[in-house]
Amino acid sequence: MTTTLISLISILIGIIGANAMGVFYPKYSFGFIGNTILGVFGGAFLIKSIGRLGFDPKSVMGAGTVDLTMLSVNMLVSFLGGVMAVFIVCLMKNFIKHQEEKNRN
Repeated sequence: MTTTLISLISILIGIIGANAMGVFYPKYSFGFIGNTILGVFGGAFLIKSIGRLGFDPKSVMGAGTVDLTMLSVNMLVSFLGGVMAVFIVCLMKNFIKHQEEKNRN
């Protein structure tokens, strides 16, 4: 397994996390395409942001073999990144909607 493959799997897991959030909490859904886009960016952003703690793709590969513990943490963080992206964008959307309603009155 290469670092590129681990990165692609991480992005896929982020997409799964974002779409799972939309399925289990429909009020937070932006549709399949919207959740997919948020999953790509949310999963990748969280891995890039806090992956330096030791579970980025280079650390997962270590000395040429896959460290399954680090891979599991990487996948969990990617999943949570997708979920958090959907949640945060929904909060932003609701905040903007609330501000627009407040300004109309």
